[in-house]
Amino acid sequence: MTLRLSRRHLLLASLLPLPAWALPPRTLQFPRDFGSHPELRTEWWYITGQATAGQRMFGYQVTFFRSRVDETQAMQSAFAAKQLVFAHAAITDLAGGKLLHDQRIARAGMGVAEASESNTRVHLRDWWLERKADVYSARIPANGFSLDLRFATTQPVLLQGTAGLSRKGPEEVQASYYYSEPQLATSGRITLHGQPFDVQGKAWLDHEWSEAYMHPDVAGWDWIGMNLADGSALMAFSMRLKKGGVLWAGGSFRTAGGSSRSFAPGEVAFEPLRTWKSASSQASYPVEWKVRTPAGNFIVKALLDDQELDSRGSTGAIYWEGLSDLLDEEGKPVGRGYLEMTGYAAALRL
Repeated sequence: MTLRLSRRHLLLASLLPLPAWALPPRTLQFPRDFGSHPELRTEWWYITGQATAGQRMFGYQVTFFRSRVDETQAMQSAFAAKQLVFAHAAITDLAGGKLLHDQRIARAGMGVAEASESNTRVHLRDWWLERKADVYSARIPANGFSLDLRFATTQPVLLQGTAGLSRKGPEEVQASYYYSEPQLATSGRITLHGQPFDVQGKAWLDHEWSEAYMHPDVAGWDWIGMNLADGSALMAFSMRLKKGGVLWAGGSFRTAGGSSRSFAPGEVAFEPLRTWKSASSQASYPVEWKVRTPAGNFIVKALLDDQELDSRGSTGAIYWEGLSDLLDEEGKPVGRGYLEMTGYAAALRL
């Protein structure tokens, strides 16, 4: 608790707007680009998925963020907080009708928090996410729950945007390097309030790093990452303006056979169908959407309305992210994955 003030100051310093530059096109190289890119301001490794133990189903999220603190980069001291590491973890317990969430923050270094540059190996105290060969493992002992999961790759890396360079706005500076790994085969154990569940399921991993992710007029985004039952994968996003409307949109679709295409901004539209209001934040979130893409038109339906996360103790944002079904236009379930909505409680700062 004694570090709360200094951590907050460091976080605010890392979020101050600075002059940005456009990311150049480059060929992503693996395993190097599975690792960290500390020369850029913002980075995250994001795993979302579903897991079942018999008839019981869970959703889960494991996220590690890295943020460069520009004001300290020239400092020589080993104690200088040049990078911050944040982590979020959450479980959606459908049987209990609840979402459990935990979060952490620390400066990188001194063995407390690190993000390797050679491969995915990021930790914050005793929370870990790492990749060995073609398998990720996550070990998250959290407040009220724990995750000990493995995620085996079943498909090649999916490069988003143009060869992994994904535009997020009309200006070239608004972009990220971005790849996904859908259809991850999940196994391991979820422990909820001391009760263990041996689980299996599917997951989706996103890894993005950028210098200037959002246009200053953007409030937040809506995003889906969906594993379809036939082995295909759908990603779509929409960047919403503070004054209303959409600034930019995009996404991709890859068939089970491996053919893929990226979506242009005018080819993607999110239409809200039903909203839910949070009693905690008073924010209203569309928990059911019609999503139009070149790969088809779909309905996205939250499996639990209350999947709002309060991360003001780390990244500073309140947002909604949760397990959701993907339906075709006739209402037939065709997949399942995660829906994320940011900037509804307050405009997002990134």
